[in-house]
Amino acid sequence: MRMIGEKVRGATLSANEQTECLAELNTMMESWRLERLMCYAVTERTQALTASTESYTVTSRPVKVIDPCFVRDASGYDTPVTVVNAESYGRIVDKDSGYTVPEYLYYDAGYSATSTATLTVYPSPSGSLTLHFNTWAELQRFADLSTTVLLPDGYQIAIESNFAIHLAAGFRPVSAEVIKIARDSKAAIKSVNAPEVISRLDHGVVAYRGNILTGP
Repeated sequence: MRMIGEKVRGATLSANEQTECLAELNTMMESWRLERLMCYAVTERTQALTASTESYTVTSRPVKVIDPCFVRDASGYDTPVTVVNAESYGRIVDKDSGYTVPEYLYYDAGYSATSTATLTVYPSPSGSLTLHFNTWAELQRFADLSTTVLLPDGYQIAIESNFAIHLAAGFRPVSAEVIKIARDSKAAIKSVNAPEVISRLDHGVVAYRGNILTGP
């Protein structure tokens, strides 16, 4: 509130102001979870798969499940699994066509009071396997005003300045300096978090087999 001129440095918040600010802060943090470039890491999670079972309930609902994913057998051998959307999964005509090693993974992103969602693999596994799937790392909530949240460099100033703007919305104008700090700090985070783009061509597209850096 100091950044928008509502409080002077060193001033304290009333109990009502503390409650309101904590709720608004968590609202902003939750909205950032939906922004890929505010996600600072990809987290690998696992799910035990059982024979002849295709759907599994996951708790701690992830915002997004992304490639690469794979299944691992008891011998430690990994088989890639491709993440597909609802349309692609729906186009599979015979979803009960035998049991083998899953090739596709569909995540329904379901939401409930217990934050549960469903992972569905196709085809169903013929034996016990372990699914390894990657999700966006979620920004933490602040349980109370004394909660310590560990985040990478740059997040503190981004949170403070953007929260100032969030808090001032509909209440009072924000200085150009605060707006610039908020914009630049968030842009800096996104520049670091942007995934590297790797271009690939199928072998059948071109006949060239040399290294583009060292030549044939």
